[in-house]
Amino acid sequence: MHDWIMALLFFLPAGVANATPVFANKIPLLNKWRTPMDFGLSWRHKRILGGNKTWRGVVTGTVLAGLTGYLLYPFTNTGQSRWEIVGLSLLMGFGALLGDAIESFIKRQRGVPAGHSWFPFDQLDYIIGGLLIISPFADLSIATIALIFVTYFVLHLIVAYTAFLTGFKDKPI
Repeated sequence: MHDWIMALLFFLPAGVANATPVFANKIPLLNKWRTPMDFGLSWRHKRILGGNKTWRGVVTGTVLAGLTGYLLYPFTNTGQSRWEIVGLSLLMGFGALLGDAIESFIKRQRGVPAGHSWFPFDQLDYIIGGLLIISPFADLSIATIALIFVTYFVLHLIVAYTAFLTGFKDKPI
């Protein structure tokens, strides 16, 4: 149980970053910032990322990942300073969003419409991105990585369905 809680807390900044764009889209004034990450550009006659991947999402998700790391610091026992944890959290959050953007690029190129589910890749992209970008800085065991994958895959499904039920998302998954 202790290992599961540590995996949950360790990767929480990435989970927060991944969920943030959906909620940031509902915040008055902030939701007016709709600049797409791909600036509306296409490749091979298809949008690079689509209109749902915005700079608002990247910035707010990354910032909230860093804030999450700041708030989690008292619960860490890694010997790192608070600012090292914040830096790792910012990087992890950005990596999660980058993983999501890369998966979106692949979806667009495969003809999957923006906003449509691509199970299970939509649930794994941010986990892969977050873990890959921090891999040079975090020595995680295979068991911890597996716990993170299982935990955050299931949490993604629960959070996405809850966001659907509460009107934050148009589709359940």
